[in-house]
Amino acid sequence: MCLAVPGRVTEIGERDGTRMAVMDFGGVVKDVCLEYLPDLAVGDYAIVHVGFALQRLDEESARRTLALFEELGLLQEEFGDPWEAAGQWQAPGEQQATGEPNAARAAEEAGR
Repeated sequence: MCLAVPGRVTEIGERDGTRMAVMDFGGVVKDVCLEYLPDLAVGDYAIVHVGFALQRLDEESARRTLALFEELGLLQEEFGDPWEAAGQWQAPGEQQATGEPNAARAAEEAGR
């Protein structure tokens, strides 16, 4: 699932001719493109989707939304480490490092 997540601008700069920001999303820090909101300043809040700041947001709304996302576990889902998640995937029939069959294999065997 992809969410539009509110974040706070902590730094602004330029990279390869593109206005960029470092933004804080409740403790998760990411680089964000500011081309759609060129007047955004350090300390401002904006809604970000797939790396682009799309709409300015007031601080109270941003904080409430971040708290709700955190409570629902959506920040981890949105910003979790994709390499870590990829490492947890196993094809049916593969053995985990512990020698245990993965969940798909276990379910398949239980159905026999």
